[in-house]
Amino acid sequence: MVFLYYVLLFCCVGLLVSGMLEQHRHNTSLESIPVRVLVNGIRGKSSITRLCAGALRGGGLVTVAKTTGTAARFIHPDATEEPVYRKFGIANVVEQIGIVRRAATYRPDALVIECMAVMPALQEINQEKLIRSTIGVLCNVREDHLAEMGPTLDDVARSLSRSMPVGGVCITAEQDRLHILREEAASRDCLLIAVDPESVTDEELRGFSWFTFKENVAIALAVAGLLGVDRQTALQGMWDAPPDPGVLSVERYRTPDGKRLRFANVFAANDPESTLMNVRQLEERDAIRRPLHVVINCRPDRVERNGQMGAIVPDLDPETVFLIGHPTKSARDGIPAQWSGRVVDLGGDSRDPAELTRDLIAELGPDSSLVAVGNIHGQGELLLEQLAQLIGDDSRAEQTSSPSALGPREPSGPRHTVPDQTLYPNEPLMRNPS
Repeated sequence: MVFLYYVLLFCCVGLLVSGMLEQHRHNTSLESIPVRVLVNGIRGKSSITRLCAGALRGGGLVTVAKTTGTAARFIHPDATEEPVYRKFGIANVVEQIGIVRRAATYRPDALVIECMAVMPALQEINQEKLIRSTIGVLCNVREDHLAEMGPTLDDVARSLSRSMPVGGVCITAEQDRLHILREEAASRDCLLIAVDPESVTDEELRGFSWFTFKENVAIALAVAGLLGVDRQTALQGMWDAPPDPGVLSVERYRTPDGKRLRFANVFAANDPESTLMNVRQLEERDAIRRPLHVVINCRPDRVERNGQMGAIVPDLDPETVFLIGHPTKSARDGIPAQWSGRVVDLGGDSRDPAELTRDLIAELGPDSSLVAVGNIHGQGELLLEQLAQLIGDDSRAEQTSSPSALGPREPSGPRHTVPDQTLYPNEPLMRNPS
């Protein structure tokens, strides 16, 4: 019996020593990367990660990046990328250790990495143990993951703030809960920089060949500015950067019966506020037009979200609301009664996707725009596969603008607490971190 205790003790000591060696090895990898940018928030993290990496590459900095969103990618310094392999397809924050180790082999100037933790405690571990960022990005505070970070948006803001670097710099585009972020930054001796989205001009935004938001670009410009990359160089790098697979896009199709269809995949927005922002941006750029139709994909594990998407129907003001997936009642219950006459229920998690798509197209007019909202998984993915089989519309309208219009389209030493700093056009950024 005593022998078994010795075996157990030996195993425990072995695990302890192994853990200490692994931590030392990881710290060595981290210290070989002078600038580490951790991108956190609710919406747009993957796009911001790519924009930051593009801006820094444009400035001549050897930059490695890793995204986690729609499709996790490891992005090499030459902007080529590859999928991140996950055993059994399960995401785990521990994978960041391998990413940092691999990034360190390039001896990069900077690593831009998307936060993949949701639980508040894991967000803190991700920052304090796994990444130890020198620059943090907290892009926004939106209504998502309330079960883990909520129940209120104030709670979400405080939870996300756990990724702020102590004694470092954090950049945000959040406005509604900026006062909370100021408090959290002050408690961490972290310099909070609040960017002004309007500092990004419409002309600069038109330089992108894909859709993005001024908030995202402003954050990336601020990150680049901190590292000494001038605005125009950073913009050119962002215009040249490949977009995320889940980026907002509009496809134009011809249906078998000759109808013209503009299809906007807004599934990635996944919360009411972001969904409305996406749709309004597309309308402002004339990427989609009236008559507008909306399809809400429902999932049994997102009943509350289904209802939230139904509740924004009056703001979207569509001609028709198509409900797909299961249970569609959860979305229908969120739609105001006066809109019930516009609802077409095509739900059912086992419904034939080809039949569903035919029935949906039959309800459309000769020239329509269709916006897909909610969560992509399930019938949403099947709908995309069916639409992708349609013939592309040869009379494709111009994109937001041609990329050629401007060119192809975010410390050490004594620190003191600065509540926040807002960046406006022509206002210089703070000193470069050493």
